[in-house]
Amino acid sequence: MWNGDALDLDAYLAHLGYAGDLTPSLATLRALHRAHVLSVRWENLEAVLRKHRPLDLPSVQAKLVANPRGGTCFEHVTLYAAALERLGFSFFVVQGRVRMGSTRIRPETHAMVIVELEGKRWLSDIGFGSSPLDLIELTDATDVSDGVWEYRLRRQEVSPGEEGWALYQPAGKRESPDAHTEVTADGWMVRHTFTLHRQYPVDLQVSNHFGASHPRSAFSDRVFLQRIHPDRLHLLDHRTLTTVRPGVPGPPESRELEPHEVPKVLTDIFGIELSAQDIELLLPKLA
Repeated sequence: MWNGDALDLDAYLAHLGYAGDLTPSLATLRALHRAHVLSVRWENLEAVLRKHRPLDLPSVQAKLVANPRGGTCFEHVTLYAAALERLGFSFFVVQGRVRMGSTRIRPETHAMVIVELEGKRWLSDIGFGSSPLDLIELTDATDVSDGVWEYRLRRQEVSPGEEGWALYQPAGKRESPDAHTEVTADGWMVRHTFTLHRQYPVDLQVSNHFGASHPRSAFSDRVFLQRIHPDRLHLLDHRTLTTVRPGVPGPPESRELEPHEVPKVLTDIFGIELSAQDIELLLPKLA
């Protein structure tokens, strides 16, 4: 189903820096999840540059493993699911609606993996960019914290008349909340919602095409990158570079870049190296 036999597993694991046990256990899954989140970047540059993002495994593997590039959740899940399949895990893929506190109904544009292991189900959300560094068990009241990053998972109504799951994160300081922004009394907002409706590679192809090329996609024209560390998160939104450090008083560090600064920032901070041709395509879009 997910082309695990076609994956260069050794190259993938080397890219993650993972040399541990490969039996399909909870410990292995936790280690792979964390290694993937910290090693594989989130970026949408192919959509911005070419309005096209190949999702076949050879293309994804060549981009995310063989080259110093990253990808969106669809590319991450395509690669990660192939590895899980190859290693013998039982899992399925779902899609969700990214909310970030919004009460508006948005399309299902985020892919995740649900792993069934030891009689439980685990959310392995490796493709969000600022992804959780650990698995999240699917229970009605799961709270996860590693001392820096915190999340809540709750079962609730996720769209009119439909029950599902909502992943919450601390809301932080929002400069201009509006009538369509919802934050709980204790300062949490919904990051994304999802149901357990199973998705397949062909479904990801459809969502990936919308995300890369549709004019109403949030990421078809706007440069956006994320890189998470155990203690901080770097974001590049067009030319605004922001560093979020949970627990540090005051607003996040933020500065506006000049277009010519962006390629070096991509390399130095995000570990993304563009070819000279891609840089030439990118600079006019940042002007």
